[in-house]
Amino acid sequence: MTIDPVATKTEPRRVQLRVESVIEETSDSLTLVFSHLGPDGPTAFTYRPGQFVTLEIPHPQHISVARCYSLSSSPGIDDLPAISVKRTPYGHASNWLCDNAVVGLTMSALHPAGTFVPARWDRPLVLLAAGSGITPIMSILKAALVSHDQQVVLIYANRSPKSVMFADTLNDLVQRYPTRLTVSHWFESERGLPTFAGLRDAVPVDPGSDAYLCGPAGFMELAVDVLVAAGVERDAVHREVFTSIHTNPFLDASLQEPAETAANVGTPVSAEVEGTSYSFRCPPDTVLLDAMLQHGIDAPFVCREGTCGACAFTLAAGEVEMRGNDTLDDYELGKGMRLACQSVPVSASIEITID
Repeated sequence: MTIDPVATKTEPRRVQLRVESVIEETSDSLTLVFSHLGPDGPTAFTYRPGQFVTLEIPHPQHISVARCYSLSSSPGIDDLPAISVKRTPYGHASNWLCDNAVVGLTMSALHPAGTFVPARWDRPLVLLAAGSGITPIMSILKAALVSHDQQVVLIYANRSPKSVMFADTLNDLVQRYPTRLTVSHWFESERGLPTFAGLRDAVPVDPGSDAYLCGPAGFMELAVDVLVAAGVERDAVHREVFTSIHTNPFLDASLQEPAETAANVGTPVSAEVEGTSYSFRCPPDTVLLDAMLQHGIDAPFVCREGTCGACAFTLAAGEVEMRGNDTLDDYELGKGMRLACQSVPVSASIEITID
């Protein structure tokens, strides 16, 4: 089906989430369990292991700010979606949530997004996390153990045993899956910062593994070196990279009204966006995301800065030039993934798919 998108007005990609439970994980972190409020009450919430949601957080100087939080729950396993938040020094959003989140609080959010999602579940998994980087790793870990049958190794770095998030859940999973799950903790209070030699001893020598990493940049860079040295293929190593976003999609006018766009100017684009087909033109020197929003197409996005991966698409035909990329790795680029907020068409026509 091909739709004339110029005449289509889309609803904003926002949802309403209600806090149903607040769980204290550590002295400075908590998990918020949500229900998804539809027009007629609670409804299903669709996401994939490893994805994140973007919340609108009140702010005294800026009306609101947008912040991305990984889902620590796992679809089909946990009854309700959940995020886990750790206080950060001078972090407005994390401190606001830790101080104000109570049962019954309703918040605006964007649909789940992100590419930190396993594309296959038939290979051993090596998961490395540091601090609150455990949140998307927990989602992937539970999905692997409950819904699949591969071996899983988790290496989790923290300041001390008291700062381990999901400690009880991890202990329970080790008891339930003793032959498939191995968990190794690294405590800075006992061993100092993670080292190459220390992590190398904990990483199994299995070149057929897929690896997923989340934590501070220095930790992930070290982990990549360790994994490659252990024989894991570089394109099988995936990192979740989050940086503070400077735009606010909740206040972006393009979420509200499609702009008038010349129908016959620019590069012809055939796009399949979450199962719906569109044909439109991308004006010269315009990124694909802007062109889609101008044509009223409900394309996913969050940061518009090339850092979150929410607008990732697969390039099926043609060529684009990316102005920036802080989230897609070499493996994803090799599969044809690109970022709509950074991609400008440079061929006569292009075909793209957004799942």
